[in-house]
Amino acid sequence: MIYLSVEGLTKHVPDQILFQDLRFSINKGDKVGLIANNGTGKSSLLKILMGKDIADSGMVQLREGIKVGYLEQDPEFAGDMTISTLIDSSHTDILAIVRNYEAALEAQSNNFNDKTHRVFEKAAGDMEHHNAWDYERRLIELLTKFGIDDRSRNIHSLSGGERKRLALALVLLDNPDLLILDEPTNHLDVDMIEWLEKYLSQNNITLLMVTHDRYFLDRICNHILELSDGKLYHHKGNYAFFLEKRFEREEVFKTEVAKAGKLMKKELEWIRRSPKARTTKSKSRISAFYDTKEKASKKITKDELKLEVKMARIGGKILELKNIKKSYGDNVILSGFTHTFKKGERIGIVGKNGVGKSTFLNIVTEKEVPDYGKINQGETTVYGYYNQRGLEIKKDQRIIDILKDIAEVITLGDGSKLTASQFLEYFLFPIKKQRTFYSRLSGGEQRRLHLLTVLIRNPNFLILDEPTNDLDLLTLNKLEEFIENFKGCLILVSHDRYFMDKLVDQLFIFEGNGEVKGFIGTYNEYRELKEEENKQLKKEEAGKKSIKKEDKKESNQEKKKLSFKDRFEYENIESEIALLEQEKEKLESLLNNPDTPYEKLQDLTNQLGKTMELIDSKTLRWLELDEMANA
Repeated sequence: MIYLSVEGLTKHVPDQILFQDLRFSINKGDKVGLIANNGTGKSSLLKILMGKDIADSGMVQLREGIKVGYLEQDPEFAGDMTISTLIDSSHTDILAIVRNYEAALEAQSNNFNDKTHRVFEKAAGDMEHHNAWDYERRLIELLTKFGIDDRSRNIHSLSGGERKRLALALVLLDNPDLLILDEPTNHLDVDMIEWLEKYLSQNNITLLMVTHDRYFLDRICNHILELSDGKLYHHKGNYAFFLEKRFEREEVFKTEVAKAGKLMKKELEWIRRSPKARTTKSKSRISAFYDTKEKASKKITKDELKLEVKMARIGGKILELKNIKKSYGDNVILSGFTHTFKKGERIGIVGKNGVGKSTFLNIVTEKEVPDYGKINQGETTVYGYYNQRGLEIKKDQRIIDILKDIAEVITLGDGSKLTASQFLEYFLFPIKKQRTFYSRLSGGEQRRLHLLTVLIRNPNFLILDEPTNDLDLLTLNKLEEFIENFKGCLILVSHDRYFMDKLVDQLFIFEGNGEVKGFIGTYNEYRELKEEENKQLKKEEAGKKSIKKEDKKESNQEKKKLSFKDRFEYENIESEIALLEQEKEKLESLLNNPDTPYEKLQDLTNQLGKTMELIDSKTLRWLELDEMANA
C-alpha cells in the first residue's frame, strides 16, 4: 500500500538547483532514511512533502485518509500559551472524542435509557476507532520520557532543546500512519535516543527521516535515499548496505570517466583532421564525441572538507580542577569534583539532560564561576570551545566578514598560510557563497562555520558540546578524522554513540545530584557493563521476591487455623449467599417483567449489579475459609 508518492519534483534557490526530477514512493511499513550534505535541500524536501514549501515543478501525493506526523528541524510554536494549552489546542480531534465519551458515560449513568445508551455506544466506538482509550496515559508517558514534567510552563520559557523534545512527544502522541522526522535525535540524551530507536523499530510504523546518527540509521532503516548533486539514489537496505553500494557506484563512475578520457583522446585526433576529411565525417560520430568529452570532463573527486590547522604548543601543566562545587538553588551540579588533565586525554561526558554537562564545560573554560574550589590553567593551554548555542554575532554578517573579524591569515598544520577566503574554500564555502549572509545558511552550514571559527584559533584543548547536531555525514566523517589525529586534550559531549565510541577512551558520567563517576573505556563498553549490572540486579530482586513468597507461604500455612470469629463467619456465610441468590432472582424477574415501570429500570439495574458483586465477594471469602477449615 503506497502512503506517499513523489513524481518529478524540482526545486531551485538563487544560484543553485537543490534537486531536479526526484521520484520515489513510500509504502506502508517502510523505514526510509534520507541522506545528503548540508545545504543540498533535505529540509526543503520535507517541507514540500508537508505543504510548507512549494516546488518549482512536480507532484506530491498522499494516500487519502492517512494521518501524517511531521517533526521540523527547529520547531516553532505560535502564540503565548502554556504547554497544557498547546496540547489541548494541538490535539483537538482526539480530545473532543475523549471528552464526548466522558460526557456520554456520565449521561448514561445518571439516566439510563435507549437514547443515552445509543449515544454511549457511538462514543465508545469512536474511542476504539481512534485508539483514544489510553490517550492520557500515553501523553504522560511521552512527556515524562522526553523530560517535559511541568505542563504549566509557558512555551516562551522553553529552550530550543525543550521545544524539540515537546514537538517530538506531540508528534508521537498522535499515532500517525506516516512519520516524517527532521533530525529527531537532536537534543535527546542517549537514554531517550535508545528508547526512540526501539519505538520506531516497531513493524507497524512507517517512517521517512533525516538524521546524522549512524547507529540510528543502521538499526532502524530498511531503505536509504541518497540526495547527491541534485539526483536521488535508492538503496534497499540499512546504512551499512548504503555505504557499500555508494562505494561500488563511485568506483564504477571513476572507471567510466577514465575510459571516456582514453576514448576522447582517440576521437580528438580524428576530429582534428584536415577540413577535407571533416566534410565526410559522420554527424552521429561527431555528436558522440561531444558526449564522450562531457563525460570525461566530469569531476571524479568530490569536494571534501579539509580540517588541517596548526595546534598551539601544549606544556606539561594543562588544567587542574580541585574540589569544584556548583549549585543552582537545590539543583546540585558538582559536589567536590577533582581532576588533573593530562596531555592527549580524550574524555567523553554522558548523562541525562539537565544534569549539568554544559555547566561543567562553562566552568572548565571559566565562562562560569564555581561556588567553591580552584581552577589552575596551564600557561600554554588554548581552548577551542564549540558550544550548542552556535555563533553569536551582534548583527547579520556575510560569511567572509565573520571570518576576517577573527583572522585575515590562517596558518595550517604544515606551516603554510591561507587568506580567510582560501580557508573558507577549504571548508566547502566557495567564493560565490562567501558573500552570503549568515542568516541565509542552512542549520548544518551554520554549524560548519561555527566549527571553522573554533579551529581557526589553533587550539590545543578542544571542548565540543554536541558537535554532531545538524552536521551532515561528510562533515562528521572529516571531523572524526581530524580529532583522531589531534594531539591535544579533548572533552566531548555528544548523544551520537558512534561518534563517542570512535573518539574517546574514558568517560565522566554525570548521574545527577552533583555525582560524577569516572569510567575507563568507550561508551559501548560502559553500556555493556550497565546492562550486565542491571541483569544482576534483576536476578537479585527476583531472588528476594522468591524468598518473600516462601516466607509468605509459610506464614499463611501457620495461619491456616480458624479463629473463633472466622469459624462463626464460615458457619453463616453459606446462608448469606443463598439469601443473596434469592434477591438476585427477584431483581432479574422484575427487570424482565414488561409491566415494570420504565422509571424504575435504572434503580433495579443498579441494585442487581451490587447484589452480584456481593455474591462474588462472599463466594471468594467462603472458598478461603473452607480451605483453612479443611487444611
